[in-house]
Amino acid sequence: MFVNSDIKRRSINLWLITLYLLLILIIIVGGLTRLTDSGLSITKWELFKGIIPPLNDETWDNYFLEYKQIPEFIYLNSAITLREFKIIFYWEYLHRLLGRFIGLVALVPLIYFFIKFKDEDIFLKKYFIIFALVCFQGAVGWFMVESGLVDRLDVSHFRLALHLFIAFIILSLCFWFILENMDTKPFKYKMSNKIMILILLLIYLQIVLGAFLAGLDGGLVYNTWPDMNGNFFPDDTSFLIFLSNDFLSTPSVIQFIHRITSYFLLILVIYFNFIYFVKKLPIYPIIVFDFFIFLQIILGILTLLSGVKIVYASLHQIGSIFVVSSFLYILFRNNKINLQLSD
Repeated sequence: MFVNSDIKRRSINLWLITLYLLLILIIIVGGLTRLTDSGLSITKWELFKGIIPPLNDETWDNYFLEYKQIPEFIYLNSAITLREFKIIFYWEYLHRLLGRFIGLVALVPLIYFFIKFKDEDIFLKKYFIIFALVCFQGAVGWFMVESGLVDRLDVSHFRLALHLFIAFIILSLCFWFILENMDTKPFKYKMSNKIMILILLLIYLQIVLGAFLAGLDGGLVYNTWPDMNGNFFPDDTSFLIFLSNDFLSTPSVIQFIHRITSYFLLILVIYFNFIYFVKKLPIYPIIVFDFFIFLQIILGILTLLSGVKIVYASLHQIGSIFVVSSFLYILFRNNKINLQLSD
């Protein structure tokens, strides 16, 4: 161990909490960028040049001219004015700027900690996975944008889902490390991990399916609940669609799967609550998780019934952050993982 370990632990945790909050912010901004159809407004990958926004009319005209070359403008937004273009440009610009800033925040303090604690036995190498994932996320972000620049009117929903999923993996990892450094107390009695892992996987699956829906504009069809325009299964296709290669690209089918998965997840959560209370575990972690699950269900229904009104859709995505975090807190305490900063 090392001298003044609490001070050093707090400084590392402050860095992790800062990253966690920045990740929440960029997920929110990324969702709004998608909801405002702003993601293709910048058609080039400018790692350094793009840090400074356009400062004169000539630069604005160049960006606008580049946007005019892609299918989204030609077939969907041909009537857009330069003033309107600036609005969608700044959403994407802010998203990319936050990504760059997060990359710096993920790396610079970590280098400082390595130099500062070089003569002490502190295990910091595990935190480099965060920086590696942030860099990978940037590459996946461009991989996603690139898919909508030539032959499509929008980005690939598969790449969009991958981009969002990686963001949640980084967020989850940061939160897990925060719990480690806070000396979070384990539960007195341990539950089986099987149902907990299944619930966590289903939560992540719902996030991926939500990204599929966003990428396919699948929330704009079948805006009724609990039925789908009076039917259990969408009437624009049949169950045979699951035998084809197109079922993951059919908006109504993805919406159906998203609905069914949420019902199954809710049943598991109710069963999990039963086990949790039988074990007489601390009440506030499960109450917090249940609150966010219930809120997420309400927001999902409101998003659907409103025809994907931006305020509900954005809150629905934000809700998933707190569902994941509150459940990871329970999972962490159940597994009694309380690693030290020392190797």
